[in-house]
Amino acid sequence: MTKHILFVCKSCNSVHSDNVNYEKSEGAVLLQQLLHLHQDWSHQDEFEIRPVGCLWTCSNPCAVAFSGTNKATYLFTKVPFAQAGALLQFGERYLNSKAGDVP
Repeated sequence: MTKHILFVCKSCNSVHSDNVNYEKSEGAVLLQQLLHLHQDWSHQDEFEIRPVGCLWTCSNPCAVAFSGTNKATYLFTKVPFAQAGALLQFGERYLNSKAGDVP
């Protein structure tokens, strides 16, 4: 079975500054929360969480993207970094959809 991927922008941050610590940015916090929840998720073998340097939505952080072979790709912006569980719920619906259609 082909894996599905949740890309997480690890550099997303609502505060734009030259002094941002990108290891503690909102995107990095979201990524860590997702990785923690992913360990106990029943679909962890089918769904990979992959950090990316930037999804180029800097004016609308935090950004994530869902992707699967022969499926629509979803890009979400302005994701509150405390919503990791909701992202995995969406991921389950995305995984179970034939063409990526999630009502």
